[in-house]
Amino acid sequence: MGSEINRRDAIKRAMAIGVVAIPSASVLTACATSSGGDSDKKKPAPAGTKSASNPLGVKNGAPLEAFVFKGGFGDDYIKAAEAQYNKTYGTTVKHTGTQGIGPKLQPRFANNTPPDFMDNSGADNLDTAALAKENKLLDLTPLLDAPTIDDPSKKVRDVLIAGTVEQGQFGSQQMYALNYAFTVYGSWYSNKLFKEKGWTYPQTFDEAVALGAKAKAAGIALFTYPGKYPYYVHFDMFHQFGKVGGKDVLNAIDDLEDGALQVDAVKQVVEYYEELAAKKLFLTGSEGKTHIQMQTDWTKGKAALVADGSWVENEAAPTMPKDFDLAVGPLVGGGPSDKLPFGTVYAAAGEPFIVAANGKNPTGGMELLRIMLSKQQTDNFTNTIKSLTCVSGSSEGLTLTPGLASASAALKAAGPNVLNARIQDWYKKLNNETLGNLTAKLLTGQIKAAQWIEQAQKACDDTKKDSSVPKFKHV
Repeated sequence: MGSEINRRDAIKRAMAIGVVAIPSASVLTACATSSGGDSDKKKPAPAGTKSASNPLGVKNGAPLEAFVFKGGFGDDYIKAAEAQYNKTYGTTVKHTGTQGIGPKLQPRFANNTPPDFMDNSGADNLDTAALAKENKLLDLTPLLDAPTIDDPSKKVRDVLIAGTVEQGQFGSQQMYALNYAFTVYGSWYSNKLFKEKGWTYPQTFDEAVALGAKAKAAGIALFTYPGKYPYYVHFDMFHQFGKVGGKDVLNAIDDLEDGALQVDAVKQVVEYYEELAAKKLFLTGSEGKTHIQMQTDWTKGKAALVADGSWVENEAAPTMPKDFDLAVGPLVGGGPSDKLPFGTVYAAAGEPFIVAANGKNPTGGMELLRIMLSKQQTDNFTNTIKSLTCVSGSSEGLTLTPGLASASAALKAAGPNVLNARIQDWYKKLNNETLGNLTAKLLTGQIKAAQWIEQAQKACDDTKKDSSVPKFKHV
């Protein structure tokens, strides 16, 4: 998958809100620094000879351990890159695929025995920001400055989609995470269903409510969502704040500015969700669903729309009819008075890969990432996973599936109007748990828009005051 929320990272897959908690920065920091003493000192990487074909200096035959999130994307695409690494460097990568990244790796970071290479995704992932602040992650700048496998005249940084480097930075110029999948988010729907019903994808909140009435009359809910992971709704909601009020509104929320949520744009968006709940336009029972159950209800035609990432085409494939004709719609907004036009989308690099500074072979971890960025591996990822990568133009010349073609078209049409709320990865516990729980109550009518705003603002203020939580700001 992806999302993430990345995001998928968002983000994203295994946590029941209120049951399994994403570790806060303070908890993770305590874990990461508990050993103390000499064991905290970085182990020297095995030295290899640098050359044109080995620019990072990987030592031939040195062991490499990869610990990866096995979610909607699976992990076969990583195994394919590992096979190339094994052949090139005369070793066998020790590979572990799991959905429980955080619970399995927190003790290893605490004991200074982390794996070298990690796909740190899923709802139970590690807090990348906290690890970066504690110097537990390798600065990937050498990777960025290394030549690409396909064209040695180009550096890795030169072929990455704009925003990819920034996505992996945490309050510094160093990049600590390479977000491999480029995910387009939005409200996903079946073109086949919409054509059969004579429906048009809505551009405004009023049009969405009107569509909901038509769908309800046909026995179909307008939306379904995963009540166990309600932060999925933020894929649309938070970026609608930015569409209605402009990027400055979204940036103020990310920066935890005083009163950032107490503005007209936020009020307008949250009141829209209050109206959807009041008119019962969400699928009954959504509040108890997982993301997979949500997708299954949707692919079976019980709901017209889901807020999700472009990984949904692969993740929902087992239940998606062959003629579903998957498509994604851009952000719905208030109308002509919005600061950003219809066509604005939320898109971001997701699926964060990290390399441990204290791993046994961090150089090998960076080289595995360099291999993953090659044309051979990006083609394999896009063809098999139905998702874009962070490499610019990597989908050119490929035959795209309906959902991926729609996502690519939406991203192209958006031009500069692409939003990406950083609160989701800067303050995961705040977004996923605290604000997520408030959103869950909003969608079931337990609280009104005014209460959501008041309580959400307080939660942001409390996070801002909490000295144990690392803080970040847009620059």
